[in-house]
Amino acid sequence: MTRIPRAALALGLAGLIPFLWSAATHLSAPLASWAGGWMLPMFLGGYVGLTYGTIILSFMSGVLWGFATKADPDRAAPFYALSVIPALWVFLMVTDASSESRIYLIAGFAGLLFLDWTYWRQGLAPDWWMRLRGPLTAVVIACLAIPLAL
Repeated sequence: MTRIPRAALALGLAGLIPFLWSAATHLSAPLASWAGGWMLPMFLGGYVGLTYGTIILSFMSGVLWGFATKADPDRAAPFYALSVIPALWVFLMVTDASSESRIYLIAGFAGLLFLDWTYWRQGLAPDWWMRLRGPLTAVVIACLAIPLAL
């Protein structure tokens, strides 16, 4: 079993910062008030989680597309088709800052994890992929769910 490359782990963890910031500024009124003194509202609370989440879900479509290029050309078409689902999902389903859009974004990340697993099982993703994606997805979903719970 190959270890997660340091760069992939470090950048994956760094990618959680906006989600963690979103959760922190939603949970802490003093932090949100302090940050609101110099940041635009889109960078605070649930808004930043939704905005950044839409970007990351679309970005992950590109990652899956890259994995599809590793498939045998005779069986690659379904993997290319599957790779566009996260970007299309977020484009069609996350339309505003409503709770419904947040639920759809969470569902998108859960679905992405299934696609990650599918590509991994087919040998298209690195052997360490799910050890990285599982925990990252859990944190993302937890952070996105906080505004729904409170």
